[in-house]
Amino acid sequence: MNNLQMPQKDMEKERAALESFIKSDRTVRELKRAIAVRMAIEGKLYHEISKILGVSKFFIGYWKKQFKTKGVAGIKLGHKGSKGYLTSLHKTEVIEWLKNKEYWDFDELVT
Repeated sequence: MNNLQMPQKDMEKERAALESFIKSDRTVRELKRAIAVRMAIEGKLYHEISKILGVSKFFIGYWKKQFKTKGVAGIKLGHKGSKGYLTSLHKTEVIEWLKNKEYWDFDELVT
């Protein structure tokens, strides 16, 4: 089903979800995905979007498909990073130790 066949109500819901996502605190990669998808569902040609955002036509089609099948969750970054080794207490202690040092020895920092 293309944009011309989609009911207006559904298109408005998709646009609203994208706008909310774009206005929230997003990473640059997620923002570029969302803007490309928004432009595509608004009917802009892929080669125009490609020029404006500096992305490939494949990029636009891929993220549009992800959005259509999974919604906003489909264009979010998939990784969450690894868990840190230090607790917040340890981080605070390290920062205080660094602030109180006049000279930092590399071996001492490693330890």
